[in-house]
Amino acid sequence: MEFAGFSKKTLPFLADLKQNNNKEWFAAHKKEYEELILNPSRAFVTEMGEHLQALEPTIKAIPKINQSLYRIYRDSRRPNAIAQPMKERIGIIFWQGENKRMQSSSFYLHFSPEELYVATGVRWFEKPMLDAFRSTIKNDAKRAELANILKVIKAKNKNYTHLEKGYKRFPKGFHADMEHADLSLYKGMATYTKLDPHLIEKGDELIERLYTVYEDMLPLQQFMYAVSLRVEHD
Repeated sequence: MEFAGFSKKTLPFLADLKQNNNKEWFAAHKKEYEELILNPSRAFVTEMGEHLQALEPTIKAIPKINQSLYRIYRDSRRPNAIAQPMKERIGIIFWQGENKRMQSSSFYLHFSPEELYVATGVRWFEKPMLDAFRSTIKNDAKRAELANILKVIKAKNKNYTHLEKGYKRFPKGFHADMEHADLSLYKGMATYTKLDPHLIEKGDELIERLYTVYEDMLPLQQFMYAVSLRVEHD
């Protein structure tokens, strides 16, 4: 299936899902989900993956559920999974490395009727990745390098930003007198921007716009990939 954009019915379908977030409604509309979201998402992963591999040849773009695509059902262990069993936004990920996809440096997006969210990096750290990140940026030169990467990305587009700090106290080995010590206060390290969700309907224009964003943010993706190589596995 060649990717030609998502249908103009896709965002209204997600709006309907938000109003009818229950298994009975979804079962009655599963064919629409497959036609409007699942099948074009697979085609998109294949098309976008080929473009991203021009930036980084080892990026994984696998058009399958639990690979570049996410299950529509929420994790049953999450508190809101019973009241709202389905996800109301559609996530897609392209990642690099052998860590779990969400703990690998990635190019990520999700879309809903409200936004098209486009991000690069690692959006939250589990402990092994957090330890590797802090170990990396204990080095003065690496902290300066990361601070400069964030500055340069922001300068490319005023709508580019990065995650907010998640901690208030400096972890062991960091203190306020260290230059760029605030980088140790992050629970994840990613840059992102938000676009008009209707862009998903425009095929080639979507691919080109995302490629530009990801190319702009590539230095952070590469930095975080280097961090991921320091993760200690059991």
